[in-house]
Amino acid sequence: MIDYLDFFTYLKTTELGDFAQAIHRTMESAMRELSHGDLGRWCGAIEGMPEGTVSEIDLANDTITVAGDMDAAKRATLKQHLKELCPWRKGPFDLFGVHIDTEWRSDLKWARLKDHIDLQDERVLDVGCGNGYYLFRMLAAGARAAVGVDPTLLSVMQFHAVNRYARTHRAAVLPLGVDAVPADCGCFDTAFSMGLLYHRRDPKEHLKQLHGFVKPGGRVVLETLVLDTDKEEWLVPKERYAKMRNVWAIASPGLLQKWLTDCGFENVQVIDLTQTTSTEQRKTDWMTFESLADFLDPADNTQTIEGHPAPVRAILTAQKQ
Repeated sequence: MIDYLDFFTYLKTTELGDFAQAIHRTMESAMRELSHGDLGRWCGAIEGMPEGTVSEIDLANDTITVAGDMDAAKRATLKQHLKELCPWRKGPFDLFGVHIDTEWRSDLKWARLKDHIDLQDERVLDVGCGNGYYLFRMLAAGARAAVGVDPTLLSVMQFHAVNRYARTHRAAVLPLGVDAVPADCGCFDTAFSMGLLYHRRDPKEHLKQLHGFVKPGGRVVLETLVLDTDKEEWLVPKERYAKMRNVWAIASPGLLQKWLTDCGFENVQVIDLTQTTSTEQRKTDWMTFESLADFLDPADNTQTIEGHPAPVRAILTAQKQ
């Protein structure tokens, strides 16, 4: 169904060999337990994707692109099979001229952080990585290996659909949650957590997890919803935030900096603070469900529909002592 042999074989040639052995054992158990009512349909969609002659693989530009020779009939078949994997949330991608216009313009977030980090020859971890859009960008930025974990099976399948043509064995999305990553493995140069912190019941515990994942002197890149205030405060929604049920806490940048310091990080920096707009998050033909415009008060777009401050996102970097 999903073959990770080449990926784990490659990891064992890097400094992630011990990690690869440990996570591979976890993966074997997880793969036996994979279950979803649409899993067979998704696997069939990927298996039915037509062959094409690849002439260019571009992971460095805003749109992850695989170009080459594919006739119109095969391209129509490809689009049909990719549509079976909707909704596509992170991207964009372009496979043989089939443009996948995802809900999130993930390239905009990457543009806000890429000049603040150097991933050359690094081994990186991305927890809650979605369909792996950022993993491809990390490889293009020089990462030696990029490990993504995400328990959402559709995201895993979308990565494998793209990688059917991108053909890298240096990155993969593993169908695991962050808690399956070996605690205190201390083997990654950089760990990314983007869009995950506010979904964790205990945010400081998540920061401690990230601390354990990176080696001494390693770095964490944290991207998250924030409460846009200069005070050390946080918002704990009583029910929903922007129609999301599982938002437990939204901290201010100052409070996040304190938490990171408390968890053993130093050189904590806020490198970006940006209000989310419908340019970055919106409905498309590839994600037709509710999106940002539906989450905001129609009479006041500075407020969510529940009356909370509208989404503002921050990116922070911090170094393990």
